[in-house]
Amino acid sequence: MNRFDLSPLFRASIGFDHLARLMDSVSRLDEQALSYPPYNIERTAEDHWRITMALAGFAPEDLDITVTDRLLTVTGKAKRDEDANRYLHRGIAGRSFERRFELADHVRVDGAKMENGLLILDLVREVPEALKPRHIAIAAGAAKAPPILEGQKAA
Repeated sequence: MNRFDLSPLFRASIGFDHLARLMDSVSRLDEQALSYPPYNIERTAEDHWRITMALAGFAPEDLDITVTDRLLTVTGKAKRDEDANRYLHRGIAGRSFERRFELADHVRVDGAKMENGLLILDLVREVPEALKPRHIAIAAGAAKAPPILEGQKAA
């Protein structure tokens, strides 16, 4: 697989080292693992997203949703089927899975619900007030020079 050289990006930015880690993890993903369970990611508003996962055969108690250090993990534990030999064809997947999603800074899971075999996760970005852009006023007039102290030693 092709490797990306991100060193020019890192020369002009600070704090984006997690981007290299993200690129490495994406390059190591297995294609088969990407196909189950199927999911959609949609943008519902400016800072709102929705992940919809098709989980036919799973009940809410079979699922575990956790968020740790900007990593959303959805895990499904398959039920043991005692009547497995009664099937002539089994096309509905019911295997255990773990799906991970990297979250950007300040993105949190706002809610989760199960509806008609679909797990729906709503996400929202809430940037703290201290980190939002703010306007800095420019004072008009001559800048005052710091006072010059003569005859005193520097401390």
